[in-house]
Amino acid sequence: MVETAGRITLWGVEVFVAAADERSISVAARRLGASPSSVSQQLTNLESALGTTLLDRSARPMNLTPAGALFLKRAQAILNEAEQARAELALGAMSQLSRLRLGMIEDFDADVTPRLLSELAGDMQSTRFLLETGASHRLHDQLDARALDVIIAADTGASADWMEVHALMEEPFVAAVPRGVIDHADPTTTLRNLPLVQYTARHHMGRVISDHLARQNIHLNNRFELDSYHAIMAMVAAGAGWTIITPLGFFHAQRFRAQTELIELPFAPMTRRINLTAREGVLGNLPHDMAARARTILSDLIVDPAAQSYPWLRDKLVVL
Repeated sequence: MVETAGRITLWGVEVFVAAADERSISVAARRLGASPSSVSQQLTNLESALGTTLLDRSARPMNLTPAGALFLKRAQAILNEAEQARAELALGAMSQLSRLRLGMIEDFDADVTPRLLSELAGDMQSTRFLLETGASHRLHDQLDARALDVIIAADTGASADWMEVHALMEEPFVAAVPRGVIDHADPTTTLRNLPLVQYTARHHMGRVISDHLARQNIHLNNRFELDSYHAIMAMVAAGAGWTIITPLGFFHAQRFRAQTELIELPFAPMTRRINLTAREGVLGNLPHDMAARARTILSDLIVDPAAQSYPWLRDKLVVL
């Protein structure tokens, strides 16, 4: 698209929305994969075309002007309509969709993600797949920023009118302990005498665990706070402590299963839900179809094998 001062361009509108969200030229540029000078020029062109100032760029962080706040709602609607138009054109023949940006939590790296991508690629042979793996809260942020089209991630409690949410599975939080150390008659005492290797509170899951313990007035010796399932499970396997984790996280670090045990939490239960989330109406039936496919894969690769290894998980780790 040729960028011409005096015209309202779709690129200019997208730049404005990014700048309004980030309140920073440089951060908006990184989000868009453009240079700060290009972002600044697009904002100037858009303001010239509209005949008004949209952003107070002298403020730190930048602020929307009254006109900018008014135009932001229209700009978001313009981008939503453009996305839907592109999707509708592609959905005439879904196999010809040119690009699908998919975000997945790391829990699925070894099994679910490769199979899902393989199956989608078989049906959508002209589509280029771009995969982003990360923590749930980051994937939600990228979906919100339009950097991803579809995500499969834990429910973070954030909901918006533009979201299309398909529940996939629910799983309990459990305790992973060094093999042979737990007193099954009194697991609470055993766990209180071992250090807790805690999932970092910088991530949503870590905050959920910390908040749950606080509500139960449970105080544990949490000497370690890590952000990697493999690092956490390596420490548990080495006997350095125990951890609160989900079955997905435990199976993700499967190389340590022989040195560890999985048991139910010996206090009030807690669960998390895994959802597929996209923008409402933008990709037609694709999110619904992807969710159905993902449920079958989750049942085959996660839920059924977990119930065979740990029968007590059968009614707790479930496809929705």
